[in-house]
Amino acid sequence: MRRAVSELNLIENGDRIAVGVSGGKDSLALLSALAAYRRFSPERYELCAITVDLGLGADYTPVADLCQTLDVPYLCERTDIGDIIFNVRKEKNPCSLCSKMRRGALATVMQREGYQKLALGHHADDLAETFLLSLFYEGRLSTFAPKAFMSRSGVTVIRPLVYTHEADIAAYVRDAHLPVVHNPCPANHQTQREYVKNLIASVRKDIPIARERMIAAITHPERNNLWEVPAQKNTDNS
Repeated sequence: MRRAVSELNLIENGDRIAVGVSGGKDSLALLSALAAYRRFSPERYELCAITVDLGLGADYTPVADLCQTLDVPYLCERTDIGDIIFNVRKEKNPCSLCSKMRRGALATVMQREGYQKLALGHHADDLAETFLLSLFYEGRLSTFAPKAFMSRSGVTVIRPLVYTHEADIAAYVRDAHLPVVHNPCPANHQTQREYVKNLIASVRKDIPIARERMIAAITHPERNNLWEVPAQKNTDNS
């Protein structure tokens, strides 16, 4: 994480950073790491944790207790996003809409509380999975950026775990006894992302370095060698 923060200029002096905490292992690891990094960072920054409660019955009390231990203010925003997605709209592929609505709710809380940067727990494995999701389902060569400005809300999104593998995060969460909250989402483990995650795992059985090569290709743009559309010939005979 420290390498990502330094190389990608993710944190600047005086930042007020909100960590989007779902209660899953990735966001809890990010929160814990950023709280600890305050002691070593050359840039001084403030930190808070924000949970968007989808209204699906999750208990975030353990997260609130962890934030108290870490000396990080905790905000839990209750919403009806879950009801809208699963009961009103009956979305077959709910993840994209859910992500947009949660991001909007986070931005609203941040604007109200005066935080301008949103830290999300996306990691290196997510980077590769998002690339394949865009390729397979959208026909685009695209993935998320480690730092991005959302012009509508004025919020800058940062992803400090972008160089970190999911297995290392899982090991840290287990060793640090972080309180992972059960995910009550009806679509959990039944999404397009889960399919792509399993696909990469299957490919790695035959090509163990496949994931690392994908991540390297994404994070080193000089390795890209894609089509270039040739310039059109001038047919103007006047």
